[in-house]
Amino acid sequence: QVQLVESGGGLVQPGGSLNLSCEVSGSIFRLNVMGWYRQFPGKERELVATLTRGGRTNYGDSVKGRFTISRDNAKTTVSLQMNSLKPEDTAVYYCNANIQRNYYSAMDYWGKGTLVTVSS
Repeated sequence: QVQLVESGGGLVQPGGSLNLSCEVSGSIFRLNVMGWYRQFPGKERELVATLTRGGRTNYGDSVKGRFTISRDNAKTTVSLQMNSLKPEDTAVYYCNANIQRNYYSAMDYWGKGTLVTVSS
């Protein structure tokens, strides 16, 4: 059973910083791309950042230069450092991981989401 558990969401003032963390556990053959997505009310889930096993990153245009994605040494945890936060960053943030349970198949897993609110 694979689980992704996010933490670190909450209320922060505009211009402030917040760090999100996602821990992956369960029976895993291989962790591939991991990333963060966010969803605004009434909108489709959108890319925030992704990170491959080899260290290649991809950021959404709206967060480039402000957010940084990283993984720990074991590559079982993915973090998102968010700086210079704006009210328009307010959203539910979801952790995502493409995981192979075995050699033959891979699929995306999602956390339940954590709410980030940027407000005075």
